[in-house]
Amino acid sequence: MSKDIIEDRILVIDFGSQYTQLIARRVREIGVYCEIYHYKTSLSVIKKFNPQGIILSGGPETVKQKGSPKVADKLFDLGIPILGICYGMQAIAKQLGGKVELAEKREFGQADLVLKNLAKGLFKGIKKKSISVWMSHGDHVSRLPKGFKSSAKSVNSPIAALFNPDKKIFGLQFHPEVTHTPQGKQILKNFVRDICNCSGLWNAKNIISKSVEEIKEKVGSDKVLLGLSGGVDSAVVAALLSEAIGNQLTCVFVDNGLLRLNEGDQVMKTFKDKFGIKVKRTNAGNQFLKDLKGKKDPEHKRKAIGKTFIDVFLKEAKKSKKIKWLAQGTIYPDVIESAGNKNGTAHVIKSHHNVGGLPDYLKLPVIEPLKDLFKDEVRKIGLELGLPREILFRHPFPGPGLGVRILGEIKREYIRILQLADDIFISELVEEGYYD
Repeated sequence: MSKDIIEDRILVIDFGSQYTQLIARRVREIGVYCEIYHYKTSLSVIKKFNPQGIILSGGPETVKQKGSPKVADKLFDLGIPILGICYGMQAIAKQLGGKVELAEKREFGQADLVLKNLAKGLFKGIKKKSISVWMSHGDHVSRLPKGFKSSAKSVNSPIAALFNPDKKIFGLQFHPEVTHTPQGKQILKNFVRDICNCSGLWNAKNIISKSVEEIKEKVGSDKVLLGLSGGVDSAVVAALLSEAIGNQLTCVFVDNGLLRLNEGDQVMKTFKDKFGIKVKRTNAGNQFLKDLKGKKDPEHKRKAIGKTFIDVFLKEAKKSKKIKWLAQGTIYPDVIESAGNKNGTAHVIKSHHNVGGLPDYLKLPVIEPLKDLFKDEVRKIGLELGLPREILFRHPFPGPGLGVRILGEIKREYIRILQLADDIFISELVEEGYYD
């Protein structure tokens, strides 16, 4: 039997950095499956995940403050390679007996890093003695823990990288995950592929193969219903489910009258004509306008559109006979945000239309084939499945559609003006080569 594509896995432990999801995305770009856990996650749960390597993210706190975020001390005794980034490095230094102090000068932005110990470890393959990196910190490590060595410095950080060769524990004061650190991907690859010995099986082709297998096993001969919005996520779910179960899939496309010019026709043409997927189109523009009448507040409009969508979708769903599963386009950032909101570590920006809601109404088990994937991975899968680029790479478009761009009450004439203006704008971007 071939090796499972998620048998090799890296765990990112989140200290609240704005870059945490980016770290995980970079690891997956290297070809290795990766998940994000909160820093309060128990050691038993971490062991159960069975990572081949652990990355500690950056964060907004200072390790010098009492009660600052930390991981269990026993994490460093598991024998698993560990990489700490920014705050993560400072947490390693402090917890293992080093010293962290307030730097004389805060480093934020581009910095020159002077390297040593280039032949092996994180900096393997980097031939320059000085590289440009992205810094964002006010504290720095001033004394190494016992058994550790320094492998880099900058003007304001005497210890900008550290490592313990015996325990395979590493730390970087800078951010290798951002594009502002040109050699960052190479550094992360050295950790993930060489130090953690992970193979690179996580790619679009293998993800599709695994997903199709899992969908077939889960669904069997049952029928599945999907709410198709025409957006990237639901489009890829539709193509993936079609690949796995063919005509067992039925899609309901609710046209809320707030789509871009001719978008409804494009959705039908792509999925019904090209892929042969059963799509039921419901032209519900009049119903949406009726339910939006008199509403001017953006959040009230958003909620009204969401409720009407559920009502219309539910009505259509009841017409579909013998449906046993509801498919949703939930992706990994939705899952992370929802989990974060539950434990109080993330601010609610808006309620997700993918996580929760519909299953309670339909009383059906949910299948979410994309729930472990980031958006860029979803797009790659879509390309592999043959979806057109104009669907996969078009500009972000929220569930409420053009409704979020109309100030005050939404009226039919405003929608028409906005559709035409938006079409002119987008057409010019495409013609001049600026769209992407």
